[in-house]
Amino acid sequence: MTEHPTKERILEGAESLMLEKSFHSVGINEILRAVSIPKGSFYHHFESKEQFGVELIKHYSASAIAHKRQFLLSAELDANPRSRLLTYLESNITCFVENRGKCACLIIKLASEVANFSEPMRQAMAESRCGEWAQITEQVLREGIDKKNIAALDDPADNAQLIDILWMGALLEGIITRKVEPLRLAINHIGETLAPAP
Repeated sequence: MTEHPTKERILEGAESLMLEKSFHSVGINEILRAVSIPKGSFYHHFESKEQFGVELIKHYSASAIAHKRQFLLSAELDANPRSRLLTYLESNITCFVENRGKCACLIIKLASEVANFSEPMRQAMAESRCGEWAQITEQVLREGIDKKNIAALDDPADNAQLIDILWMGALLEGIITRKVEPLRLAINHIGETLAPAP
């Protein structure tokens, strides 16, 4: 029981460092200095930096999925699923603007850097994106279709995947250009696509 907080501290401390810099440029010693933990503690919890990277991705993904689930699947926030989805995406735009166009998503930040050199890290990212992350989007679409707040889509699973892909692409374009317009374009397209027939 006493080991868990130390591992969490390492993972949480590393997250902000990785977002600010990169996986390769942040050394183990820098992470440990940031969280005031001795080096032996790192190797007690992680066999290598790569295995640490896998755990970091899983840790971040679990937190991001929990946030997405709470926001999109809670009818208490808004009874209209389409409105919940668009508000969720708007909150991403707010975060993007507050970060001045810099990446605030660890998965996007690490994707191009580590996917080609580490198969375990690439697989951890793929599992997070193709698993519950995609299922939450699909679930909110199905709820909206049932409530007639969202257009009767032929395949909600495919449409959920397309929405997530479009949004990730828009975030990448926004990060590259430091402009919010790609996100606005994406959210407008998603809103129009999901609009129920009058």
